[in-house]
Amino acid sequence: MEASEEPWCSRLTGGVSSDIWKVELPRRTLCVKRALGKLNVAAEWEAPLTRNAYEWAWLQFAAEQAPENVPQPIARDADAGLFAMSFLPPALYPVWKTQLMAGHVQASVAGEVGNLLARLHGASAARPELEARFDSVENFYALRLEPYLVATAARNVDVAEVLLAIAQRTRDTRLALVHGDVSPKNILVGPNGPVFLDAECAWYGDPAFDLAFCLNHLLLKCLALPDACDALIGCFTTLADHYLRKVSWEPAVELEARAASLLPALMLARVDGKSPVEYITRDEHKRLVRVTARGFLHEPAARLMDIADAWRAALAPTS
Repeated sequence: MEASEEPWCSRLTGGVSSDIWKVELPRRTLCVKRALGKLNVAAEWEAPLTRNAYEWAWLQFAAEQAPENVPQPIARDADAGLFAMSFLPPALYPVWKTQLMAGHVQASVAGEVGNLLARLHGASAARPELEARFDSVENFYALRLEPYLVATAARNVDVAEVLLAIAQRTRDTRLALVHGDVSPKNILVGPNGPVFLDAECAWYGDPAFDLAFCLNHLLLKCLALPDACDALIGCFTTLADHYLRKVSWEPAVELEARAASLLPALMLARVDGKSPVEYITRDEHKRLVRVTARGFLHEPAARLMDIADAWRAALAPTS
């Protein structure tokens, strides 16, 4: 920003982990983001402020690999713990979650998400310099493993050992650069394909986490959108298929097996962890998630579609 430019700033809503501002300048509009030390959720949840630096680094990496599919990184103030990136107008870049919750469910978008995710994972695999740059496992533990898997284990003693083992395996796996929050709320449907946002959890680790994390949202939204259940499971299938077809850095069956073990753990975490989804409020829906998730934690599936098929059957009305 030039010294003569007078900014007009307005706070953006929707995030729980950062202050986000729209900054309008005479010749361009920016988005400025600063990480919060305590997340705006009901549970006590603190996270390292260093995640802002890792998100900035992830943006730089992704902008090199897929410049049309991420906001462009512009500048960073390390001392202030914030960075600026391009602002993407909502009229041209609607949020995928908003579209889904409105019943606008397109498998083509899911396929593009799967392709982009695999593209970024593949571009980062087997790169020691990225592994060193994103040695951020403590951030990932604080933002993902502890609030999701460890906290859920404390409330589900019958599957606690399994959940903690999955958390440990995930923590120990180092294969590719993980975004960590690939969720429909962090994906814009842009004119040139999906745009990934909010990589605060970026970490060089297990790419299966990103796949399972996104697929989980498609399954859980069946509870909020029962009339769109078949379409949502169609999105699940398309995203998984497009992603797995492009896995080249390891055997796809091995990655799928890890994702299939993570998926029920994440399902359970979204009702019993520190970040429950806001649209599952009915006790019978929570019970359905718990029963389905615990079943696959006790008897793991090797294939993602086994879980999707079981979920579809569990949701089917009884005659």
